[in-house]
Amino acid sequence: MTTNDGLQLLDPGLYAEGGPPHELFSELRKNAPVSHWEIPGLEPFWAIVKHADITSISKQPNQFLSGPGITLAPSEQMATAPPGFASMRVVINMDPPEHRGVRKVASPWFTPRALETIDAAVEESARQLVDALAQNSDGQADMATEIAIKHPLRILSTALGVPRDQEAKILDLSNRLFAPDDEEIGGGTQPEDFAKLGQEFLQLFLPIIQDRRSHPTQDLASVLANGMVNGEPMGPMETLGYYLIVFNAGHDTTKNALAGGIRALVEHPEQFEQVRKDPSLVRSTVEEILRWTTSVNYMKRTAAEDVVVNGQQIRKGEAVVLFYASANRDEEFFENPFEFDITRKPNPHLAFGYGEHFCMGAHFARRSMAAIINQLIRRVEGWELAGEPEWIKSSFVVGLKHLPVRYRIAG
Repeated sequence: MTTNDGLQLLDPGLYAEGGPPHELFSELRKNAPVSHWEIPGLEPFWAIVKHADITSISKQPNQFLSGPGITLAPSEQMATAPPGFASMRVVINMDPPEHRGVRKVASPWFTPRALETIDAAVEESARQLVDALAQNSDGQADMATEIAIKHPLRILSTALGVPRDQEAKILDLSNRLFAPDDEEIGGGTQPEDFAKLGQEFLQLFLPIIQDRRSHPTQDLASVLANGMVNGEPMGPMETLGYYLIVFNAGHDTTKNALAGGIRALVEHPEQFEQVRKDPSLVRSTVEEILRWTTSVNYMKRTAAEDVVVNGQQIRKGEAVVLFYASANRDEEFFENPFEFDITRKPNPHLAFGYGEHFCMGAHFARRSMAAIINQLIRRVEGWELAGEPEWIKSSFVVGLKHLPVRYRIAG
């Protein structure tokens, strides 16, 4: 396809108006599940929109590569990596066998048993943030900025050794990296903007890395700073890249899922009342929020050789874009996919990806979200939207940047 309608798939401005283009995704799933797009200003790509095709591709990391890049680059930028980031090596951009060795550095820290060590901090953060809602005299708050952003920010900052007084700085860096087009929270898309961002990132994390190498503790910052790959110390660019992906990916995806999940519970009061009466539904509520919001809208892969996907010939070197937001509404895998249902079982969503690159922070995100939901169902007695929610101007990691809510809450 060569129509400008394809801009709906990736134009950050259109996502800012209403989020992912689910109507177009539905049309593509039905009529063109593997479609080729040539959109002015972007590298050509194949859009993959069905659950089965995405999982099949994800199980073939040697055939569909991450190394050439995971985001769809503007054509004029394809040959130029953003200054300041060009030398960083990020695990999510690695292919086997290198990917598996580097992934093992941090993956033990993210197991359910290991994460028990931060449970107290997770619960305390959730409790303090909901306490702040109760102390708000006018009973109104922006749930995106007051709850969804602050909760994972505090926990990840603690795990990565970021001082409390630097939390605002790391939030700013995260916003500028994942939403550069957004005039309110982004930092611009020009090479000089990324160069400045890269330098600020280095200035923040290099002292932490040096400190944890000299004085290691049990936190994630120490695990990354002292990581070993195949018996050798992890290189400095791999170490910096790990800090980058763990914080930014972990924070932005969780905050967007939380903001969208809170909106869904506000707009579906019968669902909120159901989980209030039966807290055992918190776990399935979190899973439905993950499916419903799908913070990571897409990932790009590059064909390592000629291959056929769902009847379509894809040539070596061509880009394929896996639209997880579409897969999580696939009628073949989900009954009534456009209904928000906290009792949905099974719920084989792809919010964390699939296969080789399945998100290692999945357990962390679930724990973090469950802590907030538990606090809200115990204390919120009623709520409603107090204004129109606003979407981030981004088509890669998607979500709400503002969610005004009026509420009644127990002290």
